[in-house]
Amino acid sequence: MTQPALERKLGLFGAMSIGLAAMIGAGIFSVFGPAARVAGEWLLLGLALALLVATCNATSTAQLSAKYPTSGGTYHFGNQELGAWPGFIAGWGFVIGKTASAAAMALTLGAYLVPDPFWQRAIALVAVAIVVLLNLVGITRTARAAAGIVSLVALGLAVTLIVAWTTTPTSDATFVLIPDASVYGVLQSAGLMFFAFAGYARIATLGEEVRDPTRVIPRAIITTLALVAALYVTVAITLLVQLGPLRLAASDAPLVDVVSGAPGIGVVVVITAALACLGALLAGIAGITRTGLAMARNRDLPAVLSRISPSHNVPALLTIVVGVAVVVLIIVGDIRDVIGFSSVGVLVYYLVANLAALHQRGEDRRYPKWMQVLGAALCAVLVVTLPVWSVVGGLSVLVIGIVGRLLVRRGKAAA
Repeated sequence: MTQPALERKLGLFGAMSIGLAAMIGAGIFSVFGPAARVAGEWLLLGLALALLVATCNATSTAQLSAKYPTSGGTYHFGNQELGAWPGFIAGWGFVIGKTASAAAMALTLGAYLVPDPFWQRAIALVAVAIVVLLNLVGITRTARAAAGIVSLVALGLAVTLIVAWTTTPTSDATFVLIPDASVYGVLQSAGLMFFAFAGYARIATLGEEVRDPTRVIPRAIITTLALVAALYVTVAITLLVQLGPLRLAASDAPLVDVVSGAPGIGVVVVITAALACLGALLAGIAGITRTGLAMARNRDLPAVLSRISPSHNVPALLTIVVGVAVVVLIIVGDIRDVIGFSSVGVLVYYLVANLAALHQRGEDRRYPKWMQVLGAALCAVLVVTLPVWSVVGGLSVLVIGIVGRLLVRRGKAAA
């Protein structure tokens, strides 16, 4: 029986809007402090390494998307190029990692707006409800909402950067060496910053809904990454110059601190950060559901989740299930304390993407093989630089999925 397909409604602008919303999330407002704590004055080197990893991964994703323009991203790519198990591992890693990340993003949104933990959770739950509803009414409305959010975030960031460069720093910004900075610290900072702008995979997961996908998806991925890379480099330089490595390393909200000499602008930063979280949450749930749709179609998730709503042409039941999972995670605890395991899932996802692109031959190849080899190697390196509890937690959840799939398949074979 032929399964209903999603409609191709997105053009280049819509695909880029969702990619930008995914990449310009809370990370740009919070990642530079933790990264500076481990890399110190070598923060820009860590950022360069993160950008190198992202470029390798993005080109692999673009190359694969040109041949396989359907929902699922690397889950589908891995299935087609490497086999069912690598595809499943990539898809499962993406789903669990990004579901946890969505919960953390919603909680972060609440944290930017109010100090009280109860109201932080309440705001997070309302945000998830709004985002789920937007995803349920169709991908074009999701893309329009993402475009509007990205525009407001870009405006807020522009105001912040202009003020930062035109006001006097409120403290000494001397480049004092941080004694704990090391090669390991630079690698760990690269891992932190890589996850802050690794959302270009959202574009690939929406491949079934993009018009002229062979041309549009690779262009959207590469262009989006280039724009976000320029923004991150600009912000990093601004923070290092205006705050200095020591103050940046001590800050939980460096973009607020960098405009502390201009009263009132901090409110603009807070609102911009909240909007960025909302945009990343919106794009994140869209990406999770499209990967989940591909897995459900292949019976790697319950088949009932592959049903498409006839009224809005979206995987409605799956969208609701993902929303409920995010809500549960928000209620259970502060996901920011346990989000590390999602990093492992994302790196495994891109490791499979690089290996799948490396496997391609002939006219399917768009980029040199060394980029895929380097991308796979760097993904593996960044995994081992993560905190031990993050690696153990991430691998444990991946193993649970693998064992579950083995048991289901063994049960079907016995029947």
